[in-house]
Amino acid sequence: MSERADDAEGAVIRVMLVDDHPVVRAGLRGMLSAQPGIEVTAEAGSGPEGVAMARKQAFDVILMDLRMPDGDGVTAIGQLPDQKVLVLTTYDTDTDILRAVEAGAAGYLLKDASADDLADAVRAAARGETVLAPSVAGRLVTRLRQPPQQALSKREAEILRLAGRGKTNVEIGRELYISEATVKTHLLRAYGKLGVSSRTAAVTAAMERGLLNP
Repeated sequence: MSERADDAEGAVIRVMLVDDHPVVRAGLRGMLSAQPGIEVTAEAGSGPEGVAMARKQAFDVILMDLRMPDGDGVTAIGQLPDQKVLVLTTYDTDTDILRAVEAGAAGYLLKDASADDLADAVRAAARGETVLAPSVAGRLVTRLRQPPQQALSKREAEILRLAGRGKTNVEIGRELYISEATVKTHLLRAYGKLGVSSRTAAVTAAMERGLLNP
């Protein structure tokens, strides 16, 4: 007997959808409702709303968008430590993936997943398995294989933050009351720590790794 048949004959998997776009929720509901053994029993339009609903009724799996205007998915995941939350998003940057996994997500899928892949992921999450989109798994493996990163100094991060706003070395120096030569020195040190060779690449890498948060 196939795994899917087993799931269909067993207990129904109760799913809640958390996404701020009604059209997306409707599409997901249609995709999952057509699958045996899966039932969408609730929907929420924000992280806080999803958390409130999850505390009042039981769900086997929660499909959570990552970025929502009224509260991001990572924060919601952290508030639901005993729930199996499967991230479903369009974002696959290293920072987003790591934040979600560290918060306790049961898996991380992208919204280009097929209906069958999504259903299989929901079933796997309900069984307590970790589910990752192939591209996401590849990113995590690559990240783990990289040597430990050197932390940027406060000044290096400050300079990269200003560089990311389009300021020149001269303008950065004036704002921080340091010489242009000192700005260049800090930038070069940041390049070395980030493993890049240009200003743009340094800003991009630092942002992806969450090193430029205020």
